[in-house]
Amino acid sequence: MTDTTRRNLMLAGAGLAATPLQRAFAQSGAYPNKNLKIIVGAAPGGLSDAYARLFAEQFTARFNLPAVVENRPGASGIIATDAMVKSPPDGYTLLSTTTGMLWQTRVLYRKLPFDLAKDIAPITVFPSGPLVLAVLEKTGVRNLKELIDYAAKNPSTMGSYAVASYPHVFAETLNRDFGGKIQAVQYKGEGPMWIEMGSGAIQIAVGSFQAFATVRDKGIRPIAVTGQYRSPKLPDVPTLIEQGMKAPIARLEGGLALSAHSSVPVDILELLSKVAVDGNETPRARALRESFAIPDATKGRADALRMWREDGPVWIKEVEALGVKLD
Repeated sequence: MTDTTRRNLMLAGAGLAATPLQRAFAQSGAYPNKNLKIIVGAAPGGLSDAYARLFAEQFTARFNLPAVVENRPGASGIIATDAMVKSPPDGYTLLSTTTGMLWQTRVLYRKLPFDLAKDIAPITVFPSGPLVLAVLEKTGVRNLKELIDYAAKNPSTMGSYAVASYPHVFAETLNRDFGGKIQAVQYKGEGPMWIEMGSGAIQIAVGSFQAFATVRDKGIRPIAVTGQYRSPKLPDVPTLIEQGMKAPIARLEGGLALSAHSSVPVDILELLSKVAVDGNETPRARALRESFAIPDATKGRADALRMWREDGPVWIKEVEALGVKLD
C-alpha cells in the first residue's frame, strides 16, 4: 500500500473522505515537497515585490517549506518572465509581475523569447487598488485638465514602472487624444521611479499609494486616481472618470499577477491560488492592503481567468490602437 493510498484511507476512516482536489494530487504525486521560488520582474519596493513576499510567507506557513523571492528587474519584465518560462513546469517556479506585462507586452514587441498567449497560466491576480496620478508641484498643475494643457504645451516626462504598465499606456493615451508631448521613462519597478520623482528628475508619475507616499512630502501633488472609485487614503482626490476622462484607460484596472508556466498541472495552480485566498485575512495581508490603500483582496484563480478572458483583450486592443512598437 502506498503512502498516498494509506493517507486517503485514513481520511475516509475519520469521516473525511478525500476531496476531488486531494484525489487529483494523489494521482499527480505529492506537491509540494521542495522549495518554491518566486521571480519578481521588478526591483524591491513596489507592489509586485510586496505581494510576492507575502505569498512566500503564506506558502511557508502552509507547507513548512522555504519560499524565496528573486528580484530580476530589467527589460520591462522580459528577463523575469523568460526565466520562469524556461524553468521546469513543475509548480516550483512562479512569476510575480504586472498584468500589463503579461497582456500588453505581446503587442508592443514584434519578437519575444516566449509566447505570452500560450506559455503563461494565471494563479491569482492581486488587486492594486486605485493608483495615484501625481505631478511635481512646480508644474503648477492641480487637476487632469491642467495636466492635459500643460503636456500639450511643454515636453514632459512620465515615470513608468514597466513597459506596458498603466503609466506607460496613460502617457501614450494623453499624447494620442490630447496632443501631449509626454515621454514615458521606463524604470525597473516602482521604487526607483518614485525616487526619481522625489528628486525632480521626472514631472509626472502613476503608481501605488504606498510607494507614492514615500515621496509625497517632496514637492509632489496627487491630482487624480485611477479606476472607478476614490482611494481610501486620498478621499479628496477625484478619479480620472470624475474629471471627465472618457478613454478606456480611465476605467480599466490591472493588477499584480502571480502566474506559472502553462504546463503546470491545473490542480497545482488551484492549490497555489487557494493559498493566496486563504491568506487574505491574515494580519500580514491586511497590513499590506492597508499600507497600499487597497480595499479589495484577491478572489482567486477563477477571477484571474475571468480577467484574462474579459479584461486582457480590452487592454491589448487599447495598446494596439496606440500604435506603439518597442523593437
